Amino acid sequence: MTTVKIAPSILTADFGRLADEVRAAELGGADMLHLDVMDGRFVPNITFGAVVVDALRKVTRLPFDLHLMCVEPERLIEQYADTADTINVHIEVSPHINRTLDAIRRLGKRAGVCINPGTSISAIEESIPAVDQVMVMTINPGWGGQQMIPEQLDKVARIRRLLDEAGSPADLMIDGGVKTGNIASCVHAGANVLVCGSSVYNDQRSVAENIADLRRAVRA
Repeated sequence: MTTVKIAPSILTADFGRLADEVRAAELGGADMLHLDVMDGRFVPNITFGAVVVDALRKVTRLPFDLHLMCVEPERLIEQYADTADTINVHIEVSPHINRTLDAIRRLGKRAGVCINPGTSISAIEESIPAVDQVMVMTINPGWGGQQMIPEQLDKVARIRRLLDEAGSPADLMIDGGVKTGNIASCVHAGANVLVCGSSVYNDQRSVAENIADLRRAVRA
């Protein structure tokens, strides 16, 4: 059985105590940390940049999964060469996507391509041999705490078939609205990495309890 990885997103964490929130994810058994860098142009929100990511690198050993929700991502990737483990860029703003993916790999990082809900799978099909990860947005990107668009799970299943037919070892990640009530369906559709924001960072339970609940829901 494929190992399912939980990637807490700090987008819904308490930014006033961000270092503590990151440590809580590591102590709670997270597999990696998902970092959303937003520029206010590709998406309406603005989050943080390389200075914050550099600071967080000092407080955890978790792998960093960097999500560049930015225009011209190729101009930014070198800023994260010393901190990120995987760098994900959006096909919607990457007209020369294979060149960008190659640049990420030349920095010694895993290269990921992201696809929005309204974007056809055909946009990424030719780039499958060049990716280490495909990220399917199951919400419209820009804000945390949104509800998953359930129809996107069919897209996940189709991308899983595409990866399998190509013999690709790439991870298949879902980002957006993953909760205990739908995480098993995400895995059933073919995802093996789940970005979890408000289902990990919330006022109802601790980070460790929420991660444990998500893992139990996968096995249910």
